[in-house]
Amino acid sequence: MYANEFDATMQLIRGKWKIRILYELVDDPHARFNGLQRNLAITHKMLAEQLQQLVADDLVVRRDFHEQPLHVEYQLTDRGQTMIPVLDTICDWGLAHVDRSEMVETLCDETE
Repeated sequence: MYANEFDATMQLIRGKWKIRILYELVDDPHARFNGLQRNLAITHKMLAEQLQQLVADDLVVRRDFHEQPLHVEYQLTDRGQTMIPVLDTICDWGLAHVDRSEMVETLCDETE
């Protein structure tokens, strides 16, 4: 249960990793677990938990190809794709209104 529509949206993307994972899946629409873990420098446990939550929230789909060795890919769902413009708008606001010296990194490029 959510308090309101804002709370519902924020609950879906809260935390340090979910937004980063979503952006990784935009860049690599057939991302594999090890690639995500390497690119994000995230622990195995944390990535697994975050991906499970994103799958449960229908923002990401897990595709198991039932092959040996194990072959699993993660992709944005149509619902997940609709979240990207929202995140881009938040990024744009941050780039326009927060001093870059206060940011460790930027997730979105202002030229996009």
